[in-house]
Amino acid sequence: MTQLVAENRPDLPAGERFRALVERPGILRMPGAYNGLSALQAKAAGFDALYLSGAAMSAQMGLPDLGILTIDDVCFYIRQIARTAALPTLVDGDTGFGEALNVMHMVRAFEEAGAGAVQIEDQLLPKKCGHLSDKKLAPAADMAAKVAAARKARRHLYIVARTDALEREGLDGAIARAKLYVEAGADAIFPEALNDAEAFARFAAEVKVPLLANMTEFGKTPYMTADQFAALGYKMVIWPVSALRVAAKAHADLYATLREEGWVKPLVDRMQTRAELYETIGYHAYEDLDGTIARSVVPTGNPEG
Repeated sequence: MTQLVAENRPDLPAGERFRALVERPGILRMPGAYNGLSALQAKAAGFDALYLSGAAMSAQMGLPDLGILTIDDVCFYIRQIARTAALPTLVDGDTGFGEALNVMHMVRAFEEAGAGAVQIEDQLLPKKCGHLSDKKLAPAADMAAKVAAARKARRHLYIVARTDALEREGLDGAIARAKLYVEAGADAIFPEALNDAEAFARFAAEVKVPLLANMTEFGKTPYMTADQFAALGYKMVIWPVSALRVAAKAHADLYATLREEGWVKPLVDRMQTRAELYETIGYHAYEDLDGTIARSVVPTGNPEG
C-alpha cells in the first residue's frame, strides 16, 4: 500500500521528468489519454509519458475542437491524469487561451495541476484541427511573444511550440517560424500536418531542437511507425485521439446493440471484466489502504473511567 501512495508522489516535478524522457536515447512515445482510466491503461501497457489532446477533451464533452475549452476545463483533466497515473503529460494548450498574460496564467495553472509539458500553436481563433484546411495563422511575432511569455512564467514546464504554417506559407515558412519560436524560448517544435517523409526529414535537418511528430488517423500525415519517425530525426511522437476514437466506436456499437436487441450479451466478450476494471483502478489496493489508515487511528486501550 505504500507503493500505491508513493507512485503518485514523484520526487521530481513533472516538467523535469518530461525533459529527462525527451533527452534519453530513442523516441518518446506518447499515446493520447483523455481521462484517469485511459491514463492508467496506457501506463499499464508500459508507456512513460502521455498526451492530453484538446480534440479528445472537447469531443468527450460533446464539443468540437474549436478552442472552446477554458483553462479550468483542461486542468480538470490534467489533475485526473497526474493523480491516477503520475506520468509526465504533454498538454494541448491550443492558442494559449489569449495573449501573453493569458499564456502566463495558463502555464502556471497547468504546472499546478501537474502537467509536464505544454503545446502552444500559432493559429488564430476559432482554431481548427491541425489536419483541416483553411487555418488562420497568427503573425509569427505574436506567436513568438506567447512562447517568450510561457518561458518567463514556467518553473519547470517543458514548452513545445507548434506551427500550422505549412498550408499557407509552405515548408520554408514553417521552418522559418519554428526557428523564430526556438529563439523565443521553445524547448521543442511540433510541425503540424507534414504530408510526406521528405518534409519531416528536411524539418529535422534545419531545426536543431527536439521535434514532435503527430501520427493522427484520418489526417494529412501518412501512417508511419515510431521507429520511422525516429529515423527521420524526431524525438517525440503522439497518437492524440486514437484511444478516444476506439472507445467512441465501441460506445456506438454498444448503444446500437442495446437498442436493437435489448441486451448486451452479444458484446460481453468485448468488455473489460469487473475483475479487470478493479485491477486497473486499484480497487482492492484502495480498500486495503483504507483499512490500514482506519486501524492506525483506532484506540488500543480502554478509556479511563
